[in-house]
Amino acid sequence: MATKPLFTTISAGKYKGKKLELPSLESTRSTKAILKGSLFDTLQYDILDETFVEVFGGSGSMGLEALSRGAKHAYFIEKDRAAFSTLKNNCKAIAEKNTTPMHGDSFVLFPTLLSTLTCKTYFYFDPPFSIREGMEDIYTKVLSLIASIPREKAHLIVIEHMSNMSLPENIGEYMLSKTKKFGNSSLSYYM
Repeated sequence: MATKPLFTTISAGKYKGKKLELPSLESTRSTKAILKGSLFDTLQYDILDETFVEVFGGSGSMGLEALSRGAKHAYFIEKDRAAFSTLKNNCKAIAEKNTTPMHGDSFVLFPTLLSTLTCKTYFYFDPPFSIREGMEDIYTKVLSLIASIPREKAHLIVIEHMSNMSLPENIGEYMLSKTKKFGNSSLSYYM
């Protein structure tokens, strides 16, 4: 039996209302609309002409929303083959010239991507929740990746994580500025 494709839409900006296909729920977890809205209400006009990196790309909904709201380029890293195919299709349908989807393990590809970035960037980390099989150490690895980001390359680092998990006050040179809770998911902002 064929499964019905899942969709979300871009909520504001020049691509408002455009549909984005979502990968299978078995491979990724889609970010809630309320959470996405809160992030972009916080960023407002700060992302105009800026670079946005969605480290665990999934469908690309966060980076494509950033582009819709005025970011100049979005980079995505996605390991799952089916999710990456969906991500590529979404980038092509919305803003192919302004997107760079990368297929592979975020922990392997991120340091290379980081070395090529020449400007201050907004980083969004939404790793698979640690309750998934094989992901028990995911947050330890993510915190290590974040600590490796040179201060001159980051405007802001945002982590989507399980609400029952508290993240440290400091990650490398970055300090926690706020955490907002949305049911089982939370956003923590580091500057």
